[in-house]
Amino acid sequence: MADEEIKTGKVFVADKDGTCVLKLVGDIRVVLCVSIETYIESILDRAEGYDSVIVDVMEAQGIDSTSLGVLAKLGLYCREHFSLTPLIFSTNPSITRLLIAVGFEQIFTIQTEFDDSLANVDCEELASSPDDEQSDSEMAVRRCVIDAHKVLMSLSEDNKNAFRELVENLEKGF
Repeated sequence: MADEEIKTGKVFVADKDGTCVLKLVGDIRVVLCVSIETYIESILDRAEGYDSVIVDVMEAQGIDSTSLGVLAKLGLYCREHFSLTPLIFSTNPSITRLLIAVGFEQIFTIQTEFDDSLANVDCEELASSPDDEQSDSEMAVRRCVIDAHKVLMSLSEDNKNAFRELVENLEKGF
């Protein structure tokens, strides 16, 4: 992929034979949160569930806290409603440290080595959510940021302390 694509961040998805794959490439920031959350909500609405859920962050260069919170929501829901622990692939040591720092080892199995099975997964780029492109999308993004950080806060006392002020300030704006 071109450097420009990697810097801007892209999300790819696949749903095949009971397996859901979410692949994050480049710099994953809040501007993608509504699209990611909308897709994840479609996963959560699936009545029959999945046999496995895989999050591939091997090509991610950065993931902000909002995006982490949206992924945490996926991990928690899969555990509670599908009785499965999603797998997250992270071969970048700094990304892996970030995942562990926010408590992802509680809700994901973190795999730090490349898995050839992911090379054969045919993913499609996730289309932007209409909310990402509308002028009034600020409210949708704000709600996504608040909800994502509340999920992160639920994972640990450290997260609660780190994100409490942010959430309180954003909620004052509603």
